[in-house]
Amino acid sequence: MNLRPLCLVFSNLALLSTVILSGCATPPNNAQPEATEAEDFNDPFEDANRAIFDFNQVVDRNVLVPVAKAYRTVLPDAVRDSLRDFLRNLREPIIFANNALQGDFDHAGQTFARFTLNSTLGVGGLIDVAGRWGQLPYYEQDLGLTFGVWGIPEGPYLVVPVLGPSDPRDLIGQVGEGFGDPFNRLVTGNPYTLYWIPFVRGGVSGIDQRSRYIETLADIERTSLDYYATIRSLYRQRRAALIRHEKEQNLPPPASFSRNDGPVPSVKPPQAAMASEAQTISEVAR
Repeated sequence: MNLRPLCLVFSNLALLSTVILSGCATPPNNAQPEATEAEDFNDPFEDANRAIFDFNQVVDRNVLVPVAKAYRTVLPDAVRDSLRDFLRNLREPIIFANNALQGDFDHAGQTFARFTLNSTLGVGGLIDVAGRWGQLPYYEQDLGLTFGVWGIPEGPYLVVPVLGPSDPRDLIGQVGEGFGDPFNRLVTGNPYTLYWIPFVRGGVSGIDQRSRYIETLADIERTSLDYYATIRSLYRQRRAALIRHEKEQNLPPPASFSRNDGPVPSVKPPQAAMASEAQTISEVAR
């Protein structure tokens, strides 16, 4: 049985969990009723989504968080940062392709430069040379965002078992990336049939991201009247902002909780009042 297509898809669905964390930003307080109605209309499967969300919370509390805490305890910050940078470097070809598909050739050039510098001077991506000394920071892109730039609607809000918030557009994008990711195709197409490597890649990436948001997500859950609705709004607004390329305008950028990250840029009211919260809940996801 040829497991290669299944392996490629599963590994990128696993990586979707990192996009999920990155798909969050605090909505403005002055949201219009029309926006709320539109959001409600776009969640026709809310009952099923809430049931899956509750299941995901059980898995998160009893499996993901304990593993993430152990990961954070055992590995020093420098090692975890190197692992994160290495995993990010593996995604640069996909990010480059999406930049090009969106017609964003400036960022495509920056992504190409990042990949070249980090793959050589950065010892295969273990050191983010481009970000630390080359003033070329990492930013996420994926096929779901490309579809959004093309004007393809997101479709109804979905909660995927274990992986969390999504929508049909993002899910289709992840499946497409599963077949197109150069690294996954390389390791699953070799004579030694290393099908397990993409699974490990997706698992480690998800655990690393979860380890960086343990306290943050716990605080959000503790202070939310409706945690499900909060996560839904955060995910949607972040994804919409990335599609509009507003990452450095009205909404704070993703935070990796790394000492290598730059400060959050200033934002204008009413977003400024929520910047401290918004900056700590991005870069899950997707």
